[in-house]
Amino acid sequence: MNDASRWYERLSNSQPLDVTSLLRLIAMAKEHLANQPTLLDLPAPITICGDIHGQYSDLLTLMSLDIGMRLLFLGDFVDRGSQSVETISFLLVRMIRYPESTYLIRGNHESRQTTSVYGFQTECNKKYDGDPRAIVNNQLMAIHGGLSPAIHYLDQIRMINRVMEIPSDGPFADLVWSDPEPKTSGFHMSPRGAGFMFGGDIVEKFLHLNDLEHISRAHQLCMEGYQVLFRDTFSTIWSAPNYCYRFGNLASVMSVDENLERTFKIFQAKGATARPNLEMQPSSTDVVDAGYFT
Repeated sequence: MNDASRWYERLSNSQPLDVTSLLRLIAMAKEHLANQPTLLDLPAPITICGDIHGQYSDLLTLMSLDIGMRLLFLGDFVDRGSQSVETISFLLVRMIRYPESTYLIRGNHESRQTTSVYGFQTECNKKYDGDPRAIVNNQLMAIHGGLSPAIHYLDQIRMINRVMEIPSDGPFADLVWSDPEPKTSGFHMSPRGAGFMFGGDIVEKFLHLNDLEHISRAHQLCMEGYQVLFRDTFSTIWSAPNYCYRFGNLASVMSVDENLERTFKIFQAKGATARPNLEMQPSSTDVVDAGYFT
């Protein structure tokens, strides 16, 4: 059994890695990620997962679902929850162990500045003493946040240097911070203080210019686990149930088959409130209130 297999087994049993193993894992993951393109071209079928935010037991629940082996995670792996170290360790180990079926792209919380404020850095110090995007079948784009007024074509995303801290503004920042707004058109300043709000006309134009059918993203809490907007061309996936252990929300992942048919699998937090029978649900166009604290 190689290191990655041993680490995977250990983490699957909720046992954290020792610091020596973790540092070795980080070095391996850094090399792997550095060799990946900024824009991933991925084939279907694949399952797309939203924010996890350090809710490790819920990540293990997600992994127990019948969702297949090929997984794309849309960032915000850490912060807020109490087990961010275990969460990012597990995802990195799975990526190393199954590099052809595990894909991680960066969210706004994969930033030194953000993690120093929202818990991950403190957790690392306590426990150890001390972006990117993807395209599925050339028709579905997956990002963490949203669109940018400075980006019209996919080739512009390919040119972004992602091996850096996320800046406070500009195209890179927009891709991880921006949010859709059903009641507006065009781009508008975001109440987050970073990125933009954008309307359905922006989504329609971007899809047309790049010959795409759908955009999926994470970044915003959805009380029902997901949200579908703009005539089924734009979806938000949220994969942290009972966010921050108090919001009582559902969570979901989105499975995409060979024909790009999308199906959401809904799940609840583990424990007394967990739903006994997981169920497949079709795409919904219901507008879900999403908070600006993710």
